[in-house]
Amino acid sequence: METLQFNIKSPDQNLKATLQQKIDHKTKPIGALGQLEVLAMQIGLVQQTESPQLNNPTVVVFAADHGIAKEGVSAYPQEVTYQMVMNFLQEGAAINVFCQQNGLGLKVVDAGVNYDFPEDDRLISAKIGYGTKSFMWGPAMTEEECLKAIQSGRKVVRQLAAQGCNVIGFGEMGIGNTSSASLMMSLLCNMPLENCVGKGTGVDPRGLGKKLHALKKSLDFHGPLFKPLKILQTFGGFEIAQMFGAILEAAEQQMLILVDGFIATAAFISAYKMYPQIKHYAVFCHQSDEKGHARMLEYLQVRPVLKMDMRLGEGTGAALAYPLIQSAVCFLNEMASFESAGVSTK
Repeated sequence: METLQFNIKSPDQNLKATLQQKIDHKTKPIGALGQLEVLAMQIGLVQQTESPQLNNPTVVVFAADHGIAKEGVSAYPQEVTYQMVMNFLQEGAAINVFCQQNGLGLKVVDAGVNYDFPEDDRLISAKIGYGTKSFMWGPAMTEEECLKAIQSGRKVVRQLAAQGCNVIGFGEMGIGNTSSASLMMSLLCNMPLENCVGKGTGVDPRGLGKKLHALKKSLDFHGPLFKPLKILQTFGGFEIAQMFGAILEAAEQQMLILVDGFIATAAFISAYKMYPQIKHYAVFCHQSDEKGHARMLEYLQVRPVLKMDMRLGEGTGAALAYPLIQSAVCFLNEMASFESAGVSTK
């Protein structure tokens, strides 16, 4: 597959000592704000400033259908994908509620839903096709479709960056996409498939067995795969490929990236395998209750902001973690120092 080119730089670390001094001289014992201090340091380095700002924060939800859904791997029918997109547009979903609560913008992208939506200003039309093919019998996408999806994801982020957005969260909607993410995780992280496959939308034990059987059969059909783009093309979805491109573009734009749960992390790991420096830009917002996610976070050696036993997707973990990310910036910018407050140091 054609090589993609992204110009992603690791943040300059020269500011680290200055930021650490600012954090340590706030009116508190050293380290007393725990992970908020870690976040403040990360955001300061990403933005290359002692006084970072979170501008036009936005969650982007990519939606698409999956051919594998027709193989009975989900508790819900494929129609739920387009029905939930309509719910997003009508502001009735959890992600709508949490974005509105926490002052986040929300963009919904039709990456490849098996439905023709009426024109709507709230929906970004970036349809690659009407769902992927079933990867039980061949690659989910052609090379051309995969690359087109990646470029579409880039375009969405470029437009948001041009509007002043410097903090972006990614969510998804797509019946069958935990199956895609499980296979991607197994290959990218070199883990047994059994450790990667969970209940997704809530399949019962019998359904989980059927899902695992279908995914093992798919893995055997395609044989060993090692290159991240080939794995993405073979087992991914249009929404996962767009998220892959969006994550890389966000890192190139030096934006703070809010990574949601299992599916978003699968897209992130694909991108990370090609550009490891993107980890500097990423905040892992929660540990999903989906079986493989804790292992994904261990593989990346990262600590999630929240652990709420959630497994909804949609970017909900990113929206809920955002106030804590705001708190990290606020204490860095607004909290008094020992000197300014006239408080004695230790």
